[in-house]
Amino acid sequence: MADVKKLYLKTYGCQMNVYDSERMAEAMGAEGYVTTEVLEEADMVLLNTCHIREKASEKLYSDLGRLKPLKAGKPDLKIGVAGCVAQAEGDEILRRMPLVDLVVGPQAYHRLPEMVRRQGQSVDTEFPAEDKFDHLPQRKGKRGPTAFLTVQEGCDKFCAFCVVPYTRGAEVSRPAARLLAEARDLVERGVREITLLGQNVNAWHGEGPGPRGLGDLIRALAAIPGLDRIRYTTSHPNDMADDLISAHGEVPQLMPYLHLPVQSGSDRILMAMNRKHTAAQYLDLVARIRAARPDILLTSDFIVGFPGETDADFEATMALVRAVGYGAAFSFKYSARPGTPAAEKAPVDEAVADARLQALQALITEQQRAAQAAMVGREISVLYEKPGRMPGQMVGKSEHLMAVFLDDAQGRVGDLVRARVLAAAPNSLSARRLPG
Repeated sequence: MADVKKLYLKTYGCQMNVYDSERMAEAMGAEGYVTTEVLEEADMVLLNTCHIREKASEKLYSDLGRLKPLKAGKPDLKIGVAGCVAQAEGDEILRRMPLVDLVVGPQAYHRLPEMVRRQGQSVDTEFPAEDKFDHLPQRKGKRGPTAFLTVQEGCDKFCAFCVVPYTRGAEVSRPAARLLAEARDLVERGVREITLLGQNVNAWHGEGPGPRGLGDLIRALAAIPGLDRIRYTTSHPNDMADDLISAHGEVPQLMPYLHLPVQSGSDRILMAMNRKHTAAQYLDLVARIRAARPDILLTSDFIVGFPGETDADFEATMALVRAVGYGAAFSFKYSARPGTPAAEKAPVDEAVADARLQALQALITEQQRAAQAAMVGREISVLYEKPGRMPGQMVGKSEHLMAVFLDDAQGRVGDLVRARVLAAAPNSLSARRLPG
């Protein structure tokens, strides 16, 4: 019997990349590869990159540099780079790092097995006409209780700070029938919670008969027996349609959690960012969402130190955060992305940007801890995702995507239980399982 080939796959960044990595592993599985968590065992190393966060390229080249001794000792080792950095810097990666065998963009990874079979270096960063999902192998095997499902890719918004439109391409929605079929298959294999993914997930739209907007799609998914929870991320405020807002109040399976990035509370900076909404419009949207689902927990993204941001602009952001009251948020100091419009503008002084980021994060942390503390004494549902570190302990997520720890020796991964919250830690809850 031939030796099994082993794939070591490292995923950087967002949930979209997690989903893409799963699909790439499945594609390579059809070629006889099994995944390994031990780098030294690998016959192939694949780095699935993200270009959103600061110094993404530098992190990639640093990781590739650490692979040089491994490649020297195993000349037949295949090394590949996938994802958004691959899309943005394809040929440059091969030039700088001759140890890399292949570079594949996020829209071409269905051709990964074909590339692996080639001799020499190869790059595929095209935006193919065919749907990559049609060419991926059918997903197999038992699954855990949660899964990601990509429904939409790409972005047409062209925010001044963002590379996604250039690395992921234009907005494309997957057909509803295929999404529903994939969701049914996931549920049959043990999944109880599905998170719908997209660069602008709420821009998803169907054609022909069937669901037309994301709200309709969520309603159709909710009709699948055994699918107990539905989430979606990441949303753009401009695509928050009425049917989606109403779904939050009408579909029990849609969890009371929404990640709704705003980036800034200053209208002047929002205009410079090309966000195409104002702070007042965002606050009105939040009010409408909370009217539909009063217990919803909101999270967001913020950039501080965007070129031209003044003290008054930053204070407008702080005022918006105080007005909304977030359960959590991701906040970053602006860093230029080559090729984006904002990269051509003068940055804010580094020390000023640092101070603003610290002040914003302190306020967000205060709000997050208040949201956690408000859960104490409440009854929640928890989906068990894994055993805890302590004997008899289970760890899961609440409806609001908070980590929950319970002592439950009889609990099993995949159980959906009712619990009473006993205490709140900075990033988690402890609870007691209720009878029934």
